[in-house]
Amino acid sequence: MTREISESHPLIRLFRGMTESTFMTELGIGDPRLVGYVANLLARFVPSQTIWRIRDGQGRRLTEVTAMVAEAESTSDAAHRRDCHRHVGDFTLFWTGVYPEALSGFQAIDSADHLINYQLQGKKSYYLASTLDDDQGAVLRRLSDQFELCAFGLSRVRREWEKFATESMGDSMPRGFVA
Repeated sequence: MTREISESHPLIRLFRGMTESTFMTELGIGDPRLVGYVANLLARFVPSQTIWRIRDGQGRRLTEVTAMVAEAESTSDAAHRRDCHRHVGDFTLFWTGVYPEALSGFQAIDSADHLINYQLQGKKSYYLASTLDDDQGAVLRRLSDQFELCAFGLSRVRREWEKFATESMGDSMPRGFVA
């Protein structure tokens, strides 16, 4: 079971501050709901089991975007469909923005995701989730419309946390590592 990180946790405050600053100063995005969603996405994916939380009908963990989309499309449960599409949007945004160097592994020649364009699928999945979600529909639609800009913003947030980690921990920390 996945455990949520408390709103008062220092990591959430760090991600929120870096995301707000980066999105406002570098991208000119001052939408608190969008920025908050992206900051919370980073915090939600800290426990790695959250990244892989979508399961098929037999309870097996789905690790490929194509399988996650198939799960969304095969269910008659609208809430599960929305959750799967939202997760595909989150998953593709996270990897495209934060760790694009990992995409070549996800899209290896022997992977079902070999021909998937993560940006296009993320945009589509956020759009589909927005049509099924009354509460977060507007922010999910905005993520669909501005997927590339948000992915770029996440790459800038990563740069900031790496700079912060280097300044806080010294040069002994490996690149890409978050304390």
